Amino acid sequence: MRDSKQKLMIEQLDKKLQVYAPLLNVSIPDKGWLHAVRKAYKMSLRQFGERLGISPPAVEGFEKREKDGSITLKSLEDAGRALDMKFVYGFVPMSGSIEKTIEHRARALALEIVKSTSSTMILEDQEITNERLKKAVEDKTTQIMYEMPRHLWD
Repeated sequence: MRDSKQKLMIEQLDKKLQVYAPLLNVSIPDKGWLHAVRKAYKMSLRQFGERLGISPPAVEGFEKREKDGSITLKSLEDAGRALDMKFVYGFVPMSGSIEKTIEHRARALALEIVKSTSSTMILEDQEITNERLKKAVEDKTTQIMYEMPRHLWD
């Protein structure tokens, strides 16, 4: 990466996100976390509602919205406090790190560019070998990662 500030930002963010990596394979309970924790505490809807300052039907609404994904972060934070827990959230890069995600996208873009160039060369009867194609893709990937062009995510 040409921009050392960008490189440092990626490294720092990757380091922060690494703590979430073990959570990638954690599955959400069928009825959601709020319901699961409340049941584990043997806490009734009424008791949970009193802690939140809302009615039992409103608690059911919280649990339903969490399950269907429409609950707000603020509501989850409030519910967590009522359950004597801290609500946290984060992102886990599917590839393992932001840097690897950038590399995968750069490689895909490089492959498109090299294939396009290769097709033109074939039309001009200048076919290149598989080794040269692989080397060209690697070189272009490195160049794209270094330059981090705006069109990387188009």
